[in-house]
Amino acid sequence: MKNTTSQNGFTLIELIIVMVILGIMAAVAVPRYLDSIENAEASAEDAVISSIRAGLKQAANNSLITGGRATWPSNPFDALAEKPVGHSNDQDNANVDGEWTFNTTTSQLTHQRADNSRYTWDYDEGTQVGDDAAVGALGERVLVTPAP
Repeated sequence: MKNTTSQNGFTLIELIIVMVILGIMAAVAVPRYLDSIENAEASAEDAVISSIRAGLKQAANNSLITGGRATWPSNPFDALAEKPVGHSNDQDNANVDGEWTFNTTTSQLTHQRADNSRYTWDYDEGTQVGDDAAVGALGERVLVTPAP
C-alpha cells in the first residue's frame, strides 16, 4: 500500500531563505530610492532656476528696448510670467516644504525641500542707475539647512 499523505506549505528553512533574500533586496533598494528622490528635487530646482535665468534675460532685453539700458528687477520672481509651484510672497526664507521665496533682507532665493533641507541662491540685481548700469548675477545652489 502506498502512503498518500502529502505535505502542503513551505518548510521553516524555505521561509527563512525567502525573508533573507527580501531583506537583501530592501537594503539595496531603499538607498537608491532615497537618492532618486533627492535627484528629482535637485532637477526640479534646476528647472525653476533655469526659468528664472531665462526670465531675467528677457526682462533685461525688454528694459533695454524700452528704457535704453538692460536692468533686472529687484525681485527675480517678477521676471517670470508664471511663478513656480510653491512660490510665496513671504519675504523671509522658505519655511514650508516646497516653498520658494525671495528673502529681501539677504537678497537670496530660498527653497525648502520635502526633507526640510533648505537651499539658497544669491541674487544681485546689478547697478540699476547711472552711467555704469549693468545686470547682476544669480549665484549657484548653496545648502543652508541640511535635512534632519
